[in-house]
Amino acid sequence: MFDNLSEKLNETFRRLKGRGKLDEASVKAGLREVRLALLEADVNYKVVKDFIETIRVRAVGQEVMGSLTPGQQVVKIVYEEMTTLMGETRADLDFSGRPPWIILLVGLQGSGKTTTAGKLAKYLMTKGRHPLLVPADVRRPAAIKQLTILGEQISVPVFPSLADMDPVDICTKAKGSAGDYGCDTLILDTAGRLQIDEELMHELKAISGRVEPGETLLVADSMTGQEAVNVSKSFNEWLELTGVILTKVEGDARGGAALSIKAVVDRPIKFIGVGEKLDAFEPFHPDRIVSQILGQGDVLSLIEKAQETIDQEQAEDMLRRLKKNEFTLDDFRDQIRQINKLGSLDQILGMIPGLNKMKQLKDARPEEGELEKIEAIINSMTPDERFDVSILNASRRRRVAKGSGTKVSDVNSLIKNFMQTKKMMKKMTQGGMKSLARGMFPM
Repeated sequence: MFDNLSEKLNETFRRLKGRGKLDEASVKAGLREVRLALLEADVNYKVVKDFIETIRVRAVGQEVMGSLTPGQQVVKIVYEEMTTLMGETRADLDFSGRPPWIILLVGLQGSGKTTTAGKLAKYLMTKGRHPLLVPADVRRPAAIKQLTILGEQISVPVFPSLADMDPVDICTKAKGSAGDYGCDTLILDTAGRLQIDEELMHELKAISGRVEPGETLLVADSMTGQEAVNVSKSFNEWLELTGVILTKVEGDARGGAALSIKAVVDRPIKFIGVGEKLDAFEPFHPDRIVSQILGQGDVLSLIEKAQETIDQEQAEDMLRRLKKNEFTLDDFRDQIRQINKLGSLDQILGMIPGLNKMKQLKDARPEEGELEKIEAIINSMTPDERFDVSILNASRRRRVAKGSGTKVSDVNSLIKNFMQTKKMMKKMTQGGMKSLARGMFPM
């Protein structure tokens, strides 16, 4: 989401850090570029104005001008102020009081509320909660069925709502039935509209007044930019939101909503949806997001993801084999499977400082749609060929291509990428990546 903003900001900072000394004119010129980058990212105009002025005051003071590394000091100030802009620290869900805890999801039609309800339920299960999904959208014909299917996929009970029931009654009865399902957390999926209207808001206020949710979360489409901020303001005026969930963050959104909502609405972003799968859902960490925007990566999130999804024994074995130069196509295939569990390759690269700028890695990494093809090619090889790719002569490559339903050029490309990856990973184990791996899997 922040790719364009990140690229422009880092180009500006490279110029600033290239100067031995900074004067007020060069700081202002740099901030002018930062301002333009933020506006192009669709950040709220007033937010940008206040943000730039805050940085200007700090940057032209002794804090920067008297520093031995003034360019780096400016980056540090931008990091601190941008983190403050987005909420400083992670805002968690409120589970105070007695169960059942109730989470009311609201938002416009098409923002992804129903899918988000399923994602949130799956996330809460990993935290030891026992959620009950409650379909309270009786206007959209497929909404109840959609949530029921999602519940089956993640083995979460779904309250048996009917299309002719009143949404307020549905939520009230679900609250009273939580104990019957052995559930301690209710996730209410409510109706939306193409735009805000009083009928919808009165319905949502009636539900809120009846069940008294501990959390009222707006599900907002990040692709709509500043419109998502305006929607947040309107919903907050009616319902007093406790937070926001931004969806479709993995798409082509420019980042303006994420950078503006907290400042404009004074409500934190609590989660972000980062893909279509039900596990593509993450807590929102302002400091980590800013670190990625400024090209500093997000190693903490990568370590957390790795600890949750990657097999520790396999990872340790892979490191040992790399050190002995025994990394084979079997290992390559297994690592692709493991990496795929962490999310998209672009997401992973963005979390490692500097790695997303390595041309060698960009050339070597396959596109998402190519992973199945790669596995088919490797599976069509003999054990000897997977162990030593040097024996793959022209006739063997033709056989492998035919057996995997691919082209010889695909086989050639895989072997080339494997050799580049093997070389790169060997360098990593000898350098900075060794400490990262140890952080993920202490040996």
